[in-house]
Amino acid sequence: MPPRFEFTLSAVDGRARCGTIAMRRGTIRTPAFMPVGTAATVKAMKPDSVRATGADVILGNTYHLMLRPSAERIARLGGLHEFMQWKRPILTDSGGYQVMSLSDLNRLSEEGVEFRSHLDGSRHMLTPERSMEIQRLLGSDIVMAFDECPRADRPREEIASSMALSMRWARRSREAFDGGRDHAARAALFGIQQGALDENLRGRSAEALREIGFDGYAIGGLAVGEGQEAMFATLDFAPAQLPEDAPRYLMGVGKPDDLVGAVERGVDMFDCVLPTRSGRNGQAFTWNGPLNLRNARHAENSSPLDPACPCSTCATFSRAYLHHLQKAGEILGAMLVTEHNLFFYQQLMQAMRDAIVEARFASFATNFRRDYLGRAKNGD
Repeated sequence: MPPRFEFTLSAVDGRARCGTIAMRRGTIRTPAFMPVGTAATVKAMKPDSVRATGADVILGNTYHLMLRPSAERIARLGGLHEFMQWKRPILTDSGGYQVMSLSDLNRLSEEGVEFRSHLDGSRHMLTPERSMEIQRLLGSDIVMAFDECPRADRPREEIASSMALSMRWARRSREAFDGGRDHAARAALFGIQQGALDENLRGRSAEALREIGFDGYAIGGLAVGEGQEAMFATLDFAPAQLPEDAPRYLMGVGKPDDLVGAVERGVDMFDCVLPTRSGRNGQAFTWNGPLNLRNARHAENSSPLDPACPCSTCATFSRAYLHHLQKAGEILGAMLVTEHNLFFYQQLMQAMRDAIVEARFASFATNFRRDYLGRAKNGD
């Protein structure tokens, strides 16, 4: 039988790492990008199409699924994998970030968060124990500990207090996860480091997480408005504070150049809505920078999005046609550009894995930034 969870590093180049996570539903190659399937779907994509882009794992959202259609209903229907027909690993976030950012927050306490649904105003209580229960009902392969995610611009004493609360919740998450014996025997649990941009607070958070013990460790509290320079400055120290023999997951990131910079600093896993959201809004990612397909310059351009891309969108359709679909508001436009974007993100991850194995990551990163950011600065 495949292992419950086994992380193996196969190559290290500088601080960049390449490896695998072996799980019962399949192997995840790292560095890995996880397409976001918030509401049991990666928007504008069928599950087999997502897999065809090269994705090994996707992300589901505890907050959204607990509200609609409910974790209990999904469990009755055979679990999230069966419900959405994705047969490979699924990571579910804890719901903490969405509670803080989307809901009408009523009360934060030691127990958890009481909030009103953004859908219908109904009241709910989300605690570490309830978050673990929801993720167990969903049948998640990688479960995230419940945490609070403060903005980096809050006063330091508030960030310190929030981090300490998240660490207490991390211990309760560990205990509740272990209590779900059948699920715990086949799933993994990740802890989440907090502390905003403060090296000392993040070090204390990492120490607390190490003491509790997790299968993997996430870097939370970034990509929440602090900007790339501040994020990279934090990543200069945060990944190294976490165990070397476990995967490091940067939550909610990001743009292609964010991914390259984070891998350069020792991060192994990512998720972000950007490639799918951009696909629905006419932005395509290419090796020479992003393209705005709504721009009139594409109206009579018979070239593919990216001549270097082997995806079916680039092999079949012109920029002119994709421009037309976007301007006409046709659903097919969102589908085709989303497919291309996810394919590009997976190509980028594979290119980084190859560069690490071949000990040429520094030159890869330099060349990538030259080509990608040169176009991005010029705009399209």
